[in-house]
Amino acid sequence: MDKVDAIVIGAGAVGLAIASEIARRDRDVFILEKESAIGQGASSRNSEVIHAGIYYVTGTLKAKVCVEANPMIYQICAENKIPHKRLGKIIVGNGEDEIKQLEALMKQGKANGVNDLELIDSEKIKKLEPKVKGDMAVLSQSTGIMDAHGLMDHYLRKARRQSGSDPLVLDTEVKGIKKTEDGYVVDTVSGGEPFSLEARVVVNAAGLFCDKVAEMVGIDIDAAKYRLHWCKGDYYSLSGKPPATMLVYPPPLKDTLGLGIHTVPDLTGRLKFGPNAYYVDKLDYKVDSPVELFWSDIVTYLPRVEKDDLRPDMAGIRAKLQGPGEKARDFIIEHEEKRGYPGLIDLIGIESPGLTSSPAIAAMVAGMVDELLD
Repeated sequence: MDKVDAIVIGAGAVGLAIASEIARRDRDVFILEKESAIGQGASSRNSEVIHAGIYYVTGTLKAKVCVEANPMIYQICAENKIPHKRLGKIIVGNGEDEIKQLEALMKQGKANGVNDLELIDSEKIKKLEPKVKGDMAVLSQSTGIMDAHGLMDHYLRKARRQSGSDPLVLDTEVKGIKKTEDGYVVDTVSGGEPFSLEARVVVNAAGLFCDKVAEMVGIDIDAAKYRLHWCKGDYYSLSGKPPATMLVYPPPLKDTLGLGIHTVPDLTGRLKFGPNAYYVDKLDYKVDSPVELFWSDIVTYLPRVEKDDLRPDMAGIRAKLQGPGEKARDFIIEHEEKRGYPGLIDLIGIESPGLTSSPAIAAMVAGMVDELLD
């Protein structure tokens, strides 16, 4: 059996970012991915937004890594010619209750270290986006969009360059993980054939299945509060000329499931709306939400959008730690030494803003890996 230094399970944005930071010519690092291409889960089925870090509770990992990573993402994209746009975002409120939400968001964002926020009135909203209806809005100038696949391709190229070889192993599903004296034996089915590797360090970045990977090692995922709940979000595309060029958001949902149905401009000039949020128990990427549900939310801030101009587009599924009716949970990034699994690093519940946060998460995990291997 081959012995290697580190295995990263999962070739989404976060797994690839981690691999790009830990790969070196004096290390054997492998990335195991069960799909036939990188980024086939949440990393390629999202809004591709570069988040500023406004929404998340101050002091949480979500807030810390998002605020830290926002300028890093812009720098990575600029230096590596990854398509991106700093569009800016307005979070629009109508009526007294929503204005109070916006004022709370301003305080939250500033407490998190987002320093470019501005509370603007309806007149300023009209100057920025004439077709948007809003009594007040939070303006975030550091929010933008990017090519998620371009970012993942960059991480993979960097991992290959750093290691001097190709660490990516596709079509390889992890079936079992056993603790050994020196690390972990990872049993897989690769290309239809059994295949095993022994690694000193295992990084679990398996996205929608990271709780199952943790369970394979022997962690009680209910006692550890690692069990995931899949939350689906649908998108509708708009035919015709987009009524807004910036990202336009309503106040976030009070049930903590998501940020509300917002405009999703892409780098080609097309416009989508989404995502909504509802729990599911199977992976199904069909758009199930009725158009009326979307349209009724959209017209609260873009009243000229016609229902007949909306078409089902795509769907994504998020790995949430909170279940129905529960409060929002933070990212879990944990070296499991205290549970008796030294050398195992679990990343659980890395949903939004995971894509934006990927370089900061990678730097954090690389520090853990360096301590274990150096």
